[in-house]
Order: sequence, then C-alpha cells, then structure tokens
Amino acid sequence: AFTGAIAQRIGRFELAHKGTILLDEIGDTPLEIQPKLLRALQERQFERLGSSRTIKVDTRVIASTNRNLREQVQRREFRDDLFYRLNVFPITVPPLRERRSDIPLLVRYLINKHSQRLRKRINAIPAATMDRLVRCDWPGNVRELENAVERAVILSRDGTLSFGELQMQESQIVHLQDAEREIVLQALIDCRGVIGGPKGAAVKLGLKRTTLNSRMRKLGISRETIQFAAQL
Repeated sequence: AFTGAIAQRIGRFELAHKGTILLDEIGDTPLEIQPKLLRALQERQFERLGSSRTIKVDTRVIASTNRNLREQVQRREFRDDLFYRLNVFPITVPPLRERRSDIPLLVRYLINKHSQRLRKRINAIPAATMDRLVRCDWPGNVRELENAVERAVILSRDGTLSFGELQMQESQIVHLQDAEREIVLQALIDCRGVIGGPKGAAVKLGLKRTTLNSRMRKLGISRETIQFAAQL
C-alpha cells in the first residue's frame, strides 16, 4: 500500500491458497512482525492492509532457518508461541561435514549445472581433487560448495576440473580444526573425561553425545589423549 496505488497486489499467503508457502530464514523475522505471522498461521486467515474483510486460506507452510530458534527464544529474540506453532514437524538437515558421502553427488550435479550455463565442457574430475573436496568441512555448506564449483568451472581448462584456490581454503580449515580440537579437549578435561550426562562434556559444549563422539573420532581425541593432556 502506498500513495497513488491504483492496482491490487495479492499477497504471498493468498497466492499460496491450496498450495505451499516457504517462509525462508524465519529466524530473521522482526519481533514486531511475529505476532501478525502467528495469527495468520494459527487462525489460517488474515486481512489485507487497509481492509476490514477477513480472508481464509488453506496453505501448507514450510519454514526454514540456519539459526537455533530455541536459543533465540531463550534470548527473547523469537516468540515462544510462534516457535511452538512452527515446530510441528521439524526436519533437521545435517551440515555437509556430517554427510561427506553426499559431496561427490553434489559436485557432479553442480558441475553439470554451471558447465551448461557457462557453455563449458567438463569431462574429468581428478580423484585427488574430489578427495580434497570431500575432506573440506564446508562451513558454508552447499552454498559454499556451489561457489567453489562455479569458480572452478570458470577457471578450468582442457575439460578437467581445477580448484586453484582450494589449498588456501584447506589451510584455513586446518587452523579451524586445531582450534576446535583445543576447545573439545579442554571441555573433556574439565569434565574429567565424562562425555554424556548432565555433567558431561556434551552438555558443556551444547552438543548431542553422539555428535561429540563423532567429533572426537574426527579430531583424533581418545581417552588416552584426555588423560595425557590432563597431566600437562
């Protein structure tokens, strides 16, 4: 709505009637908007701006975010009633570092996507290159991987995929892993090697026990490592 408006524009919820609406990055929704969104979700109805007529809609709602909404609720950055209304059927997509077997499939898909768009033929992916891609942690997940693949397609010559700048990324990841190892190891020392339970390192780090066990294996932290480090 604005001065001089002469045409009606249908909103997203009305357009999604009998269909699906995606509320992307729901964690970034301003607090002042959240009560209005909650009412639309709860009552399945809304009023157009400047109108007094209530419109009912039948819409499947999917909300996505990369934020921890529970923590936002505790910090009063996200309404708890809206969180519980949205959290009916949660689906957690693990980061790429926890599903490395998906990386080769994603790389091949992204190569095909960008090579067609850029009109470049990529015939080969060296095994060493794929191995480096799988070993990267990709903190930016699929978006970061796609960015790297697109850049590689642009730089590649003779139909062979080349990641000229990947070594720098791997070096940065090594530093991050060293820092992560120190944090995890110190938490385990503080908790006297206890992983699970209310006084365990998993709770201290804000992780699930299974996730912490997985990180310990990847970082090369064993009970012997904890005992040795505790004596230093």
